[in-house]
Amino acid sequence: MAEEQKESMGFFKRLVSGLSKTRENIVSGMDSIFHGFSRIDDDFYEELEEVLIMGDLGVQATYDILDNLKQRVKEQHLKEPMECRQILIESIREQMNVGETAYDFENQTSVIMVIGVNGVGKTTTIGKLAGKLRSQGKKVVLAAADTFRAAAGEQLKEWANRAQAELIGGQEGSDPAAVVYDAVAAAKARHADILLCDTAGRLHNKKNLMDELKKMNRIIDREYPEAYRETLVVLDATTGQNALQQAKEFNEVADITGIILTKMDGTAKGGIAVAIQAELGIPVKYIGVGEQIEDLQKFDPDAFVNALFSTEPDDE
Repeated sequence: MAEEQKESMGFFKRLVSGLSKTRENIVSGMDSIFHGFSRIDDDFYEELEEVLIMGDLGVQATYDILDNLKQRVKEQHLKEPMECRQILIESIREQMNVGETAYDFENQTSVIMVIGVNGVGKTTTIGKLAGKLRSQGKKVVLAAADTFRAAAGEQLKEWANRAQAELIGGQEGSDPAAVVYDAVAAAKARHADILLCDTAGRLHNKKNLMDELKKMNRIIDREYPEAYRETLVVLDATTGQNALQQAKEFNEVADITGIILTKMDGTAKGGIAVAIQAELGIPVKYIGVGEQIEDLQKFDPDAFVNALFSTEPDDE
């Protein structure tokens, strides 16, 4: 437990530095408005709206946050713009609640499908996730069902070795559904806790992707009906609004249960974490802020907001 606490404190520090560009982008703009206005009026709200939208929080989240702010200003009869800062921070936090059941899959026999376009760090993320689950004492089987991309299987093999997880792979160009079939058989035979499936990342050909995912899902439904199902989409935070668009498109072809945001440490667009949740109602479940296994962590809205606004976390 102490180890876990130490790890999450280390992650919080990396999150604070990882969000530095996002902080400059959003927080400094917000603070200049709080300091620059002498009263709360339409201009004040308009300026805030612009900063939030420009900070990649998205239109939906921005409107929700500002509606909430206006209501509280009215209820509490606030007059000073600076009095709004904390309310705004709380409002952003509320937008990102992950929900009670977000990580139920950890405590059951589960199949996790991971989807995402090539280049977002999908295979690496799966490797890190396997490592995380292994460190919790879970027995993990990896399915290399991205048979489309030559290097994907090799890459996953390396991660599987690192995470001490079993890898079931197909030949390059083989049928991904066949790989999933073999992986399900292996997961059942070895009484694995979690089967993690890497899938091909093609969005430009939605019809193919949809058919492929349907086929895989049918196999899992038929061969492994008792398994808890989770479908996570990996998005690259540095692409900002583009990541939101990808999430929407993937949501049309698959029943997405959660988001993994990678490369949070290299972007000024970290506000996209708020936008995705508000626009799609799909929780961000993991975020990545670096290359190491421990740089992928469960998404904690409190830690995220504390890091973004650089307030020290409460000593629990």
